[in-house]
Amino acid sequence: MSLWKCGIDGCEQRFEEAEAAVIHQTVDHDRHECTVCGSVVPDGYFAIRHAFEEHSRAEYVRAYDADSSAVRVREEIKAAIEDEADLHSVVEELKRRDAL
Repeated sequence: MSLWKCGIDGCEQRFEEAEAAVIHQTVDHDRHECTVCGSVVPDGYFAIRHAFEEHSRAEYVRAYDADSSAVRVREEIKAAIEDEADLHSVVEELKRRDAL
């Protein structure tokens, strides 16, 4: 069983590398409109990163009717991907595919 699972809208695809999971989320799923500011970003990792780098935790909780557990899960996902993935290579691959 692979380590990285997509998880968007019940997607069960699994990936050996974090980079492949992030690329899949960006290319194979619809974009997400931020409820806080209206920005449209790729769903999955990039949506989580946007929410927590562009907005406060309180804004996220209010906008998404989230609780502290939901925030913690997303922070853990963000940290795990950032610890594991070569995000520079992900961005370069997405630019090559014209997906960003």
